[in-house]
Amino acid sequence: MQRYKCIISYDGTQFAGYQVQPSKRTVQGEIEKALRKIHKDIDVKASASGRTDAGVHARGQVIHFDSPLRIPLAKWKVALNTLLPDDIAIIRTELAADDFHARFDAKGKEYRYFVHRSDQRDPFKRHYAYQYPYDLDLKKINEAIPFLIGEHDFTSFCSAKTDVVDKVREISQVEMLEEGDMLIFRFNGNGFLYNMVRILVGTLLEVGAGDISPASIPEILERKDRSYAGKTAPAHGLYLWEVQY
Repeated sequence: MQRYKCIISYDGTQFAGYQVQPSKRTVQGEIEKALRKIHKDIDVKASASGRTDAGVHARGQVIHFDSPLRIPLAKWKVALNTLLPDDIAIIRTELAADDFHARFDAKGKEYRYFVHRSDQRDPFKRHYAYQYPYDLDLKKINEAIPFLIGEHDFTSFCSAKTDVVDKVREISQVEMLEEGDMLIFRFNGNGFLYNMVRILVGTLLEVGAGDISPASIPEILERKDRSYAGKTAPAHGLYLWEVQY
């Protein structure tokens, strides 16, 4: 058996998330369907660096799978892309060590969140950025950002639905970029909790709107209570940008 590592991209609009779910269209389900065809109806599991929710996109998701087939490396990408639907693309395929694991070997991830700052609805951005037509004080957002950097217990910025006990994570970088009418939030860290990035973005937007004070971020972290943070930003503005190993 040879283990393969793939970097993949997908448009999450028509998916119920990455992970296989009964009677639902998922990224993992489509990839494993393609692998099953290549392996003549033998099931092959595609393990990812982490799950993404319904509507969330990925530019640099990483998966791994094992195969007994001796297909030249360059042809794996071609074979999979031929069988996959148009909203999934294999960007690169590599040989991996037998003990490589897309999830457990990941050292960090980068997520990006796109906010379309306009009062004019754009049909071509509706699935790929969160339209936000209200005024924002970007200076206040930049004042709040440094409080999020470092190692913290992010219970207040995690969905109450999670079953994860240890909610301590380290964020190494938070950056806000302006590109035309698009506001882009970049988050780099060693791990992210369920809905964490979306809650962070929702909170920062409320800071910019004047509903939350930048100086209150440390208190929100200290409270360890989801009700003190801002709303959860919609899924369709979020992208898993890169996984670091």
